[in-house]
Amino acid sequence: MTKVIQPGAMIGIIGAGQLGKMLAQSAQKMGYKVAMYDPNPTSCGFAVAHSTTVADFTDREALLNFVQSVDVVTYEFENIDGDLLKELESESYLPQGTDLLLNSQDRIKEKKWLNQQGIPTTDFAEVNTWTELTIALKLINLPAILKTTRFGYDGKGQVFLKDQADLEAKQSDIEALLEEQSLILEAFCDFKYEVSVIVSQDLYGNIEIFPISQNQHINGVLYSSIVGANYSEDLTDQIYDIAEKIAKAGKLIGVCGIEFFITEDEEVFVNEIAPRPHNTGHYTLEATNVSQFDQHILGITGRSLINIRLFEPGLMINILGQHLPYVEKVSQQYPEAIYHIYDKGEAKKQRKMGHFTLTKPDYNQLETMLYQSTSLKAWQDLF
Repeated sequence: MTKVIQPGAMIGIIGAGQLGKMLAQSAQKMGYKVAMYDPNPTSCGFAVAHSTTVADFTDREALLNFVQSVDVVTYEFENIDGDLLKELESESYLPQGTDLLLNSQDRIKEKKWLNQQGIPTTDFAEVNTWTELTIALKLINLPAILKTTRFGYDGKGQVFLKDQADLEAKQSDIEALLEEQSLILEAFCDFKYEVSVIVSQDLYGNIEIFPISQNQHINGVLYSSIVGANYSEDLTDQIYDIAEKIAKAGKLIGVCGIEFFITEDEEVFVNEIAPRPHNTGHYTLEATNVSQFDQHILGITGRSLINIRLFEPGLMINILGQHLPYVEKVSQQYPEAIYHIYDKGEAKKQRKMGHFTLTKPDYNQLETMLYQSTSLKAWQDLF
């Protein structure tokens, strides 16, 4: 069904964190009104919403009232009640649907679904008991990574297992996780680097893919994303083909972030998918002609996507709670940087509080800055 939502209509966003906030700002510049739903009354997105609802993501009545009060519904992150949202699809207009959402919410389902589409992932096994872990380790050799199947982000709920001694040392931590939920054992990928793309699709089947971003994570949290590098034609084709396949098979409307591992031999493995705007796509606010947030709003309101152009290479650096006291010092060294401070309240350690972006006409300038700048090295050391 194609349905064009005209400016002046109300867009409902489930989740009012920084992604919801930036989606709202994008919608508002296009002339839309925004309603936001979140259990946290101090959510940063509420500051830019026309109306707000404070209720739990599992509150059926509150969520039903919310989705029925708006013209179109979207969500800013995947850790919501996907089953409830699927139940309420018939009561609202949710062009994204819930197929990709439900698959992305569970790492086992996600990897099985990807493999069914012929998309490569690392080997994996479901683990519900210590005995099952022992059996899984006979199929998946150490080193390996043990993760919770649900609600994991920024390295939370993950245990890296280096060898047998490491496994035994972490047994109590693993057993504590097993008491909470199922786990997934993933084979360790000895990747050369990590990349991601943001893929977008509209109601007319048009697909647009943002440039490949190379990413650095520290302690499970994204530190930097850099775009503008020249990748081999074969690697680019592999990444874009997978992104297009995910968009089509998942009936994507709006945007979806896809993370990849790239090996020395340019083998490509999908790490995870996120059917919404993604941290690694924040550079699009400055470095491309249309942002990931703009493209998402265009998609869900039934408008055609915009052809993507990279203005010039870009570098995005995350700002965590411990970085805020040093923002002024870094801004003095890089006065051309564009800062986004999310206004999330208390600056807790490891909490994402903002990001900044630098663009340069020459990619090598950015790469040198990323790896050799003393101020960015000090920033990195705070992760």
